[in-house]
Amino acid sequence: MTLPERLIKLRKAAGLSQEEVADKLELTRQTVSKWETGQSSPDLDKVLPLCNLYGVTPDELLHDGGSDEADELKAQRDAERAEELFDKSVAKKKTIGILSGVFLYFIAIAFVAVAIPVAGINPIIAGAIFLLLFGLATLIIIFSAITYRKNRKENKPRSKGESLYRSIDGILALVTLTFYLLVSFLTGAWYITWIMWIIYAVLTQIVKLIFLIKTGEDYGDED
Repeated sequence: MTLPERLIKLRKAAGLSQEEVADKLELTRQTVSKWETGQSSPDLDKVLPLCNLYGVTPDELLHDGGSDEADELKAQRDAERAEELFDKSVAKKKTIGILSGVFLYFIAIAFVAVAIPVAGINPIIAGAIFLLLFGLATLIIIFSAITYRKNRKENKPRSKGESLYRSIDGILALVTLTFYLLVSFLTGAWYITWIMWIIYAVLTQIVKLIFLIKTGEDYGDED
């Protein structure tokens, strides 16, 4: 069975039309039609989304089991390359999302720092705007973490980079908790010391972003 024939079979088995497939993959119907008529083949960065849509593995999509060894090896390399491109695409989109959230955190902190003493804005209004910006930043980060999440293989051992990330995150949490309790008990200013946890959240996202840019892997998700 050829690739176009498999694409048609899988689409029909999923109960989807070409238009529906195109919408889910953010493509045009003509592109899907060309795949199924053999006029063109799916780009490697579309193989993983196709597999997720049809519930098959890259090898099942690209290889029908009846080809010779050379074709089988080529299909395997294409599948591996498709997974690599997909992971890079996920990492890039997630980096943009996290970076946007961190930027909004800084905007929120800078705003609340100058709004009342410098601009003379009503504290209630300034606080409401701060909470709005903070909530929006958190929403963006959470949305990025959920939407652009990579599936991790079960029982996969932690890499050195992941172990380092976990250690740094643990140290940041411990230091933040220590300072939070110490400063709060000494000053009694519980109404303001909670901002330390905002700083901790910002620092955590910055560390996560650094590792994401450096390694292309997200160590912040637990499956």
